Amino acid sequence: MELLENRIKEEGLVLPGGVLKVDSFLNHQVDAKLMMEMGKEFARLFADKGIQRILTIEASGISMALTTALVLNVPFVFARKKASVLMSEPAYVEDVYSFTKQETAHITVLKKFLPAGEKVLIIDDFLANGEAALGMARIVEKAGSTVAGIGIAIEKAFQKGHSRLIEAGYHLEALASIASLEDGKVTFTKK
Repeated sequence: MELLENRIKEEGLVLPGGVLKVDSFLNHQVDAKLMMEMGKEFARLFADKGIQRILTIEASGISMALTTALVLNVPFVFARKKASVLMSEPAYVEDVYSFTKQETAHITVLKKFLPAGEKVLIIDDFLANGEAALGMARIVEKAGSTVAGIGIAIEKAFQKGHSRLIEAGYHLEALASIASLEDGKVTFTKK
């Protein structure tokens, strides 16, 4: 998606350790117009999948999941990284390791918000090693639903997440695919 790639080129900051900082429009401050365009693009990419629900993880995936849900006219739910005292009902829980935060989170979705028999689209902001997407996929499958696709805003194609998701049989679409962050420069994959 050219619009997203341009924003990454203009405002993205490459940090040591293969980290791309895009907090000016995606991970801290959110550009609502960009999120709407991303939602439209995800809806277009998965239009033929019969999506009935969207699943993401708090917090950065929420804005993209919301706009995609609006375009597709379906509900969305987000997995919480920390269960609150209000989450006393039955829930699905998976452990996922965050490449960026270097920690494991116990992501949780209440069972009542992820009914069986649906086609679920997973949306997330970044794909590095695939842990978050695979954790959400396990939750969808535990719920008795089907992962109809996985939409990622920015994938780091030089890490193993892309191949892990494809090898697991998931339909994966990334709006921006980064081939390299070497020498502090963002290089996108060829289309």
